[in-house]
Amino acid sequence: MTSTVLEPPLRIPTFADVEAARTRIEGIAHRTPVLTSRTADGRTGASLFFKAENLQRVGAFKFRGAYNAIAALAPDVRKNGVVAFSSGNHAQAIAYAASLQQVPATIVMPNDAPTPKVNATIGYGAEVVFYDRYSEDREAIGRRLASESGATLVPPYDHPDVIAGQGTATLELIEEIGEIDILVTPLGGGGLLAGSALAARALASGVRIIGVEPEAGNDGQQSLRKGEIVSIPVPKSIADGALTPSIGHRNFSILKAMVDDIATASDAELVETMRFFAERMKIIVEPTGCLAAAAVLHGTIDCAGKRVGILLSGGNVDLKTFNALLAG
Repeated sequence: MTSTVLEPPLRIPTFADVEAARTRIEGIAHRTPVLTSRTADGRTGASLFFKAENLQRVGAFKFRGAYNAIAALAPDVRKNGVVAFSSGNHAQAIAYAASLQQVPATIVMPNDAPTPKVNATIGYGAEVVFYDRYSEDREAIGRRLASESGATLVPPYDHPDVIAGQGTATLELIEEIGEIDILVTPLGGGGLLAGSALAARALASGVRIIGVEPEAGNDGQQSLRKGEIVSIPVPKSIADGALTPSIGHRNFSILKAMVDDIATASDAELVETMRFFAERMKIIVEPTGCLAAAAVLHGTIDCAGKRVGILLSGGNVDLKTFNALLAG
């Protein structure tokens, strides 16, 4: 008779984990501002509230989850270091959060990652290992490096403490502006959307929750409609922070239970939205960070007469690329 070794069940975070994360990152992560625009309100017929995570430390919401995940490690585990894989924002976030907590960090990054993100990651003191995103498996590389060094692997989205940390952005948003009718966030691997859903469902009972991903990579949309995770080839889009082939398992468990819909935005819409933020609101938002706003501003999501919370997830874009996109 053969015995079966059962995998331990996935730990799915709850709103209590989001509250615990808030305590860990308080005074370390920025409490980013909530911005408004009469022009944007007039264009959509809605009251829009932009949570400006492009002004977060390392320029993206990812710092929240990265710091929380490392801070939650036991001291004897933390001393062995952490390994992460990321196209840029999670890489920078882990590198900086690790340096603040005096933890060694190794980051697996694609060889076509934006140069400012690579330079910042190295500048924060992390070791960078490059890979080809179209032919190599970044997670496999990360697991191998962690196994060899005894470090802890902190993935960019499918991790309970990362998800909980990301949820603190929406927690702050709703605490500041009160009840909202619709919450819209960018979607790549699902960490921000899952964490946001945990916070929103606890604080705004009737809220409609919508994720937005690149039009070229709608695996999340397909997954939510099919009721199971759908994997696709690595998509190609200017939204480099959302080029994931599939949603994380923990993330999808939360999305299935709490998220109402997933929309998409085209690259052209992202560029127009970047231009809007630069010209009318005087802020720089990277293409991935524009996903949620693009779907709202271009009418993909009907928000007329509603109070809408929108997450601007990051602002890390190479200025040459930024200028080229807007000039085109």
